[in-house]
Amino acid sequence: MFAVTATRFDADNPVNGLTLGERPDPQVPDGWTTVTVKATALNHHDLWSLRGVGLRAEQLPMILGCDAAGVDEDGNEVIVHSVIGDPERGGGDETLDPKRSLLSELHDGTFAEKVAVPRRNLVPKPAELSFEEAACLPTAWLTAYRMLFDKSGLQPGSTVLVQGAGGGVATALITLGSAAGYRVWATSRSEAKRERALELGAAAAFEPGARLPERVDAVMETVGEATWSHSLKSLRPGGRIVVSGATSGQVPPAELNRVFFLQLSVVGSTMGTRDQLTRLARFLVATGVRPKIDRVLPLDRAAEGFTAMAEGDLFGKIVFTP
Repeated sequence: MFAVTATRFDADNPVNGLTLGERPDPQVPDGWTTVTVKATALNHHDLWSLRGVGLRAEQLPMILGCDAAGVDEDGNEVIVHSVIGDPERGGGDETLDPKRSLLSELHDGTFAEKVAVPRRNLVPKPAELSFEEAACLPTAWLTAYRMLFDKSGLQPGSTVLVQGAGGGVATALITLGSAAGYRVWATSRSEAKRERALELGAAAAFEPGARLPERVDAVMETVGEATWSHSLKSLRPGGRIVVSGATSGQVPPAELNRVFFLQLSVVGSTMGTRDQLTRLARFLVATGVRPKIDRVLPLDRAAEGFTAMAEGDLFGKIVFTP
């Protein structure tokens, strides 16, 4: 089968580690099944993998990709939940399983014509969603859903700041938040991306570090070092930062005096559960909300998508089709 594989690491030029070509069909352990991939989406996780983050050299070659929508062995249209974990070990939440992983970390991923996954990781794809739209959900959109509706502790009508509008998680946060009745503000260095954030439903968009009209109830943080100080300063007393990524760096000054004096909360969030993925798909059907797709490329042009993500030349999700 054709696949997109990490064959070496390159921290400076991660796309150099890609190999596109034939790979053996997936092996299927007991309790697993295969899905014929119809669409799969690119995430920053895939770039980090090519930089050697989360993978070891002895695990190469590794087929990349976390997200997929396709057809199972019985002909059902499905979405693949990419968290490989045991809910019982996580107290009912597979993302809290100490041994949990994502597809493409221990097991080959979704950038291929077929992928093997545990049977419990298949979620029915609503007929109302295209394969390309459904493929956007398991990582970026599920992460945004959990951040907003589980970890933020906020109710509709609250004001939420989304840092770094443009990426997959950020565009999902803007779209989901505005559809659910939050007042969503966004930041971006790009005037064009700020305008697009407004088109997605943001109530206002600002340059990074801008003084806001008022302090917000929560900040959705995926950028890290570059925006961390602004995130802290933007919160009302008692406000909360929900962190699901740190693409610009993971060790910003903590500013602990601000955290304790204003009684701020910092909450981590990673992915979401299978049940949350099911509810996310239902939410999209009920509201008519759909993922913002930047471009759709055939899998044999995957390097173009990786390059665009590495350069920040995207707004929404990049989707591949085998």
